[in-house]
Amino acid sequence: MTEFTADVVVLGGGSGGYAAALRLAELGKDVVLVEKDKLGGTCLHRGCIPTKALLHAAEVADAARGAGDIGVLASFGGIDPAGVRAYREGIVAKEFKGLEGLISARGIRVVRGEGSLESGATVRVGDDVYRGSDVILATGSYSRTLPGLDIGGRVLTSEQALDLDVVPERVVVLGGGVIGVEFASVWRSFGVEVTIVEALPHLLPAEDVSSSKSLERAFRKRGIGFQLGRRFSSVTQTESAVTVSLDDGTNLEADYVLVAVGRGPATAGLGFEDAGVRLDRGFVQTDERLRTTAPHVWAVGDIVPGLQLAHRGFQQGIFVAEEIAGLSPVLVPDVDVPRVAYSHPEVASVGLTEAQAQERFGADAVRAYEYNLAGNGRSEIIGTAGIVKIVRRIDGPVVGAHLVGDRVGELITEAQLAVGWEAHPEDIAPFVHAHPTQSEALGEAFLALAGKPLHAL
Repeated sequence: MTEFTADVVVLGGGSGGYAAALRLAELGKDVVLVEKDKLGGTCLHRGCIPTKALLHAAEVADAARGAGDIGVLASFGGIDPAGVRAYREGIVAKEFKGLEGLISARGIRVVRGEGSLESGATVRVGDDVYRGSDVILATGSYSRTLPGLDIGGRVLTSEQALDLDVVPERVVVLGGGVIGVEFASVWRSFGVEVTIVEALPHLLPAEDVSSSKSLERAFRKRGIGFQLGRRFSSVTQTESAVTVSLDDGTNLEADYVLVAVGRGPATAGLGFEDAGVRLDRGFVQTDERLRTTAPHVWAVGDIVPGLQLAHRGFQQGIFVAEEIAGLSPVLVPDVDVPRVAYSHPEVASVGLTEAQAQERFGADAVRAYEYNLAGNGRSEIIGTAGIVKIVRRIDGPVVGAHLVGDRVGELITEAQLAVGWEAHPEDIAPFVHAHPTQSEALGEAFLALAGKPLHAL
């Protein structure tokens, strides 16, 4: 056995882990980063980046189909799965190479192998031990399935769906959350017949109900089917097809089933509890500063209860690095972390939903305004429908923003600033939004809540 020492040992090289390592190195700390797979984790290799590459391919397919509507002579000849794969893998490879270069340039020691936590702020990798003054746990997450539903054959998770080398004719998606609606959107653009099954009353059930209903209208128009308030009962498959039975007796036939029911924390078998780290249903329990119950052991990213988003992992990794360095950083609460579903149309939000705001402050203390993108020139030009909904406290700040429409994910940062800085609509209304841009829709909503609407009644 060989023992190595460092200021900080980071277990996991995904979004939260590598962000922590980079910031620690920037702060002059000696860092060891342990990763069993490739740096970048799920987000870079099996999640955020490859799925958004697929969604861009889907956008181009839709644009080709509709080119004649705007006077462009183009035609859609179909999808080349091998070509889409090559495009997607090229994007991932370029980003991966850049990340490896950045890690190397910062002087971070990368240890390849599966690590486990031991007491005393120590990580074991094979026969070697890496002891730090602090350890950061950032082991990420895995695709969940449902009880009684085995993954394999024609039953896929998002990882297997990315690797399909064919465009299926029919797909059933179990789960109407972000992963489910994104894959449904891609497949529909590729010409697939898609049905989403969601146990709760709406798609994207964690979003404001106005956003969910707007997405549902758009999906109906696109021909994406969905069964809401329905649960899967059983799945049977043959060599050529799969049948999904629902709790109301409905049977859905398809070529594949995508199981998109969320992600679980990857903490099992890694020695966390034996080293004094308390878990609850697999999630690492921390205090408000992301300290675990084991001394000098911290946790970030998907293993910490809350939003499972790469940018939350980035923020938490940076936070813990600065906390270890004694900088007293500010942790952004989950409610103020922006959320985006990159479907067609996109759904973006930050802050409280209208219902959450009413529950927290009282129904008489909250006002919401909804601006339809039909009144926004840029949205009309690019052919997207949708809404911008702003929630404020009466005579108080903006507490939530909810957007639906193509490309609205690019607008959510302005909304985050409004919510995070507790700005009043009256504070924002004097500022100018360039014309014609989709950002004007946010401006129109702020103007309306400030009592002086322009392009609205």
